[in-house]
Amino acid sequence: MVDLISAGDTAWILGATILVLLMSVPGIAFFYGGLTKKKNVLNSMFLALIAFAIASVIWVVYGYSFAFGDTSLHGLIAAPANFLMMGIGIDDVTGTIPTILFAAFQLTFAGLTAALISGSIVERMKTSSWMIFIVAWVTLVYIPIAHWVWGGGWLMQMGALDFAGGTVVHINSGVTALVLALVLGKRKDTSLLPHNLGYSILGAGFLWFGWMGFNGGSALAANGLAASAIIVSNVAAAVAMITWILIDTYRIGKPTVLGAITGAVAGLVAITPAAGFVDVPAAIFIGFVTAFVSYFAIYVLKSKLGYDDALDVFGVHGLSGAWGAIATGIFASPAINEAAGLVFGNPSQVTVQIISIIATAAYAGLITLILAKAIDKTIGLRVDERTEVDGLDSHLHEESGYRL
Repeated sequence: MVDLISAGDTAWILGATILVLLMSVPGIAFFYGGLTKKKNVLNSMFLALIAFAIASVIWVVYGYSFAFGDTSLHGLIAAPANFLMMGIGIDDVTGTIPTILFAAFQLTFAGLTAALISGSIVERMKTSSWMIFIVAWVTLVYIPIAHWVWGGGWLMQMGALDFAGGTVVHINSGVTALVLALVLGKRKDTSLLPHNLGYSILGAGFLWFGWMGFNGGSALAANGLAASAIIVSNVAAAVAMITWILIDTYRIGKPTVLGAITGAVAGLVAITPAAGFVDVPAAIFIGFVTAFVSYFAIYVLKSKLGYDDALDVFGVHGLSGAWGAIATGIFASPAINEAAGLVFGNPSQVTVQIISIIATAAYAGLITLILAKAIDKTIGLRVDERTEVDGLDSHLHEESGYRL
């Protein structure tokens, strides 16, 4: 099977894998770390780093096997066959790339999704409880949903479209973040006092840069589909950023840097499920609308409902991910990929997309609630009041990020 491997495709997915790792590790760490109070900056970065590390180990031990095994058990989970990646040779092929590379690329998605959740619980969750939660969550939530959508499971069989993670990554992490925030309760000080917005801009830059591998790499080949995914991803982010700036200017009389980078990330989130299915005009519309979706979630919905999703994981990833999944069902173009959406004569695709959103949100939310309650009843989720007031960096790590 060696002759089936494409050197060009392999080179591109190797690069894309590294790009996703770049957005996962320094990208999220800088983005979140820059937004938190200076007394919690190191802990906030640590939560993202350790989540990625835990997910990485789980993925090679049993995660890949359960998510992408050859046989699907009733569409719910794969029959495991490659624990510790045993039995996968370096010349085994998935599509036109080595199977081991496909597994590595998917590993970065698992790690990224776990790390994203941390933005909702910064400044108040025990590090030990977070680590236990991530082990259980990746095992019981991420792996099954990845199988449902990408590994031959029931949503994939139904025809749900998710090119690079609207359901698997963003709705999944966003709903999980919301439930965790609700179980934990509000911080003692819910004000947003960014430690250093410059670091958040750097993190956003890493995310934007790495997202080209995230979405473009999901074509699993160095071809026109990958190029199309990259161009629509970039334009959606740009349009969402500009739209957010215009909203800020209209509402408060001036643009904000935090708003600009939040808009860009929301645009990248929304285009993720659609990246391999839509053209540039659709991407522009998706980016434009998603700025309003996440802006409303952060500045209206959050205050009305009273939840403390500290860094707006639900507002940006959960709701923009949901909009992107619906938009995929509306705008999917046969000229880009084989699937057709509502605009191209297939209204049933919207129904399938809505089912995938509801199933992902309901399952992730329920299992997260059970896990969070179980951990809270046993070892506790939240740090004590003194630790929270003084800062997690000094109490949990005996270190300081003040000079970062």
